[in-house]
Amino acid sequence: MPHTYDLLVIGDANPDIVLGPLDAPLAFGQREQLVDTGLLTLGGSAAIMACGAARLGLKVAFAGRVGDDDAGRFVRTALNARGVDTDALRVDPGLPTPLTVVVTRGDGDRTILTSPGTLSATGPDDVPEALLTGSRHVHAASYFLLPKLADALPELLATARAHGATSSLDTNDDPSGEWAPGRIDATLAVTDFLLPNAREALALASAAGFRDTAADSPATAGSLEAAAGALAARGPRVVVKNGADGALLHDGRTPLRTPAIPARPLDTVGAGDSFDAGFVAALLRGLSTAEALEFAAACGALSTRAHGGTTAQPTWDEASTALARDGKNL
Repeated sequence: MPHTYDLLVIGDANPDIVLGPLDAPLAFGQREQLVDTGLLTLGGSAAIMACGAARLGLKVAFAGRVGDDDAGRFVRTALNARGVDTDALRVDPGLPTPLTVVVTRGDGDRTILTSPGTLSATGPDDVPEALLTGSRHVHAASYFLLPKLADALPELLATARAHGATSSLDTNDDPSGEWAPGRIDATLAVTDFLLPNAREALALASAAGFRDTAADSPATAGSLEAAAGALAARGPRVVVKNGADGALLHDGRTPLRTPAIPARPLDTVGAGDSFDAGFVAALLRGLSTAEALEFAAACGALSTRAHGGTTAQPTWDEASTALARDGKNL
C-alpha cells in the first residue's frame, strides 16, 4: 500500500520563550536583568524538526498532545502555518500545554527551563496506527521528556518498520541525568538512525557501560568516534551533531565525518532539530548517507541565521546553494 505521508513526527510541541544573550549568571533575589532579544516562537524538538522537514518539501504529519489552552492553540496554528498536518495533535482537557523558557549566552550556550504539562501523559494512544503504517519515515524526539511514549516506542517503531518505514530518534537531554541504561536498548534495536549531539552521545554511551568515555569528558574526535561506535553496536547508525565542528556518522564499522559550513549564528536554538530534518529529507530524496550528512550540516547551520528554532529553517534550494558555495554539489 502506498504511503500517505513522507514523515510522521512523534513527540513534543510547545511555545518557546527565547531570551538573551545573557552576559552574566542568572540572578535571583528579585533582581531584574535585561537582554537584547526576546521571542515567543514554536518550540519542542519534535515540532521544530517537523517544521524543518516541511520547509524542505516533505509531506509531514505530527502526533502528540497539547492542552486546551491558548498555548496549545498557538502550537497548532504555528505547525499548520508551516505546512504540518496536525489532525493527530490531541487536546488534553486536564493538563496544560508544555512551556519552555530558553536563556541564551553570547558564547552559544543556553539553559532551558521546561514545565512538562501534557508531556507526562503523551503515550501510544496519541499515535494513530494509520499514520504509523502510512508514513515513509517515523521520527521520535525528546525521549526522556515523554516516559509513557518512550516505553511504547519499540512497538510503535516496529509497526512502522513492518509497513516499510525507516525510523530515527533524537533523545535530546535527560533532565534526570540517568540516560536510561538498559531501558533504551529495545528502542535502539528498531531505530535506523540515532541523532544525538556530542554531549548526548557521550552520555548515552557512558550510561550503557562504555568506559572509554564519560558524559562529562571533552568531546574530542576520538571520544566521539568511540561513543558513536559503541552506540551503533546496539543497532542504529549513529549521527552525532557537533556544532561548528561538523558531524559524524558511524555505522558500527567505519566513521564518516563532514565539516560544518561557515556560519555566524545569531541563535542556535533548534539547530540540531533542523539538522535532523535535513538528514531525513535527504535520505527520503534518495541521497547517500554521506550526502545526507553534508546536507543536514548545511540545514543546521542555516537555521542559526535568526532567533528561534523555525524562523530561518532553509528550503531545499537554499541548503543546496549553501553547499555549492562551500564547494559541494548534491
